[in-house]
Amino acid sequence: MLRRRVIPCLDVADGRVVKGTRFIDLVDEGDPPELAERYAREGADELVFLDISAAAEGRATLLEIVEQTARRAFIPLTVGGGVRSVDAMKAVLRAGADKVSLNTAAVANPELVTACARRFGSQAVVVAIDARVREPGGEAGGWEVMIRGGRDATGLDAVVWAQRAVELGAGELLVTSIDRDGTGSGYDTALLRAIVDRVPVPVIASGGAATPADLVSAVIEGGADAVLAASIFHRRLVSIAEVKQAMTDAGLPVRAVANAA
Repeated sequence: MLRRRVIPCLDVADGRVVKGTRFIDLVDEGDPPELAERYAREGADELVFLDISAAAEGRATLLEIVEQTARRAFIPLTVGGGVRSVDAMKAVLRAGADKVSLNTAAVANPELVTACARRFGSQAVVVAIDARVREPGGEAGGWEVMIRGGRDATGLDAVVWAQRAVELGAGELLVTSIDRDGTGSGYDTALLRAIVDRVPVPVIASGGAATPADLVSAVIEGGADAVLAASIFHRRLVSIAEVKQAMTDAGLPVRAVANAA
C-alpha cells in the first residue's frame, strides 16, 4: 500500500498566507516561505501553494514568492493560481514547483490540461476541483464545480468533471469541499468517495479538517490518497506528527517524522 501523504496548504493573497471560511473572511496566517520551511521541518510530505486571488484578478502567479518558498522547503511543491498557458506552467516549474495545479483555467479551456500533460507529463499536472453541494442532502443532488476562488458556479457536475479531467491528462486531483472549507466539520467523505471510485489517479482531500481523526476518515471513508489542511497547521491546533501517529494507529502507512520541531 502506498504511503499516505500529509500536505499543508498555503493559500496566498497579496503575498501573505491567509485562511477563511468557505473561501471568505480571510485572516492573515503568516509568510509563505517561513511557513513552508516550518512544515518541511515538521515532517510534511508535500506543500501546496495556491495563489487564490490570481484568477479573480486576471493576473499571473506570484513567481517571486514561489521561488522564495521553494528555496526554503526541500519537499515536493505544487503551485496553483494564475496558470493559463503551457508557457505559464513552464515559468512556475522553473520557479521551483514540482507540480502545477489548474482550476479555473482548466474549466475554461479543458485542452490546456492535455497540452500541459503532453509537454511536462501527467505527473506534473494537478486539476483542482472546488465543489459545493447542489442542494441539501449530499450525493442525492450531487456537487457543482465552482471557479474563480469559489465565486462563480459552472453548472458542471464535480464527479463528471473529475473523470473528464483525468481523461484529458491530469495525473492527480485536488478536491475541496467549499461547504466544509474552514468550518472544522470534517471532510466531505461522500464527495471524495464518489470521485475516488471513478478515477484511476490519486485524490487529495481538502476542506473541513479539525482533528487527526478527520484526516484519517478522509483516507479510510473517503478513499483519499493524501490529506490537505491549512488552519489547523497554521494555528498549531494539530501537528503533522499527531496526524501521522493517528494514521499509523489506524493501520495506514506514512513517512516517518524525523527530528520534527
